[in-house]
Amino acid sequence: MATMVIGTLTSSYTAAVSSPPPLRRRAAAAKRAGERSLEETYGVRVERGASRERLAELGVERWSRWRTGRCRLAWDWHVDQLVYVVSGEVRVVPDGAASGLRHMRFVAGDLVRYPKWFEADLFFDGPYEELYHFRAHGDDDA
Repeated sequence: MATMVIGTLTSSYTAAVSSPPPLRRRAAAAKRAGERSLEETYGVRVERGASRERLAELGVERWSRWRTGRCRLAWDWHVDQLVYVVSGEVRVVPDGAASGLRHMRFVAGDLVRYPKWFEADLFFDGPYEELYHFRAHGDDDA
């Protein structure tokens, strides 16, 4: 297993990543049980299938681009970050989540805002590409 450390980013490449049950079924079960979603609990905001108008409003085409393949990253955010998922998908398992079965899943077309001080493990099961922008204090709310 190879490990690379860059600042607060640790990357461990793994041979196998287990697949969780379908997200909609788990989300529906959590709602019936009266549980808050992980997005609510951790303050992660997501716009599923963000429109071209919304992306243009945010200037997404000028954001930085990042790509990866199959891997696991431990990550912590020191500032708010906006991410537009261009292709692929990511499973986000927050630190403190009961287990890896409780996770957030973001796919191509999702616009995600990760809050400052959020910590999580990110699982990429294949090719993934995103456009990202770090938010400075005082930036307009998005």
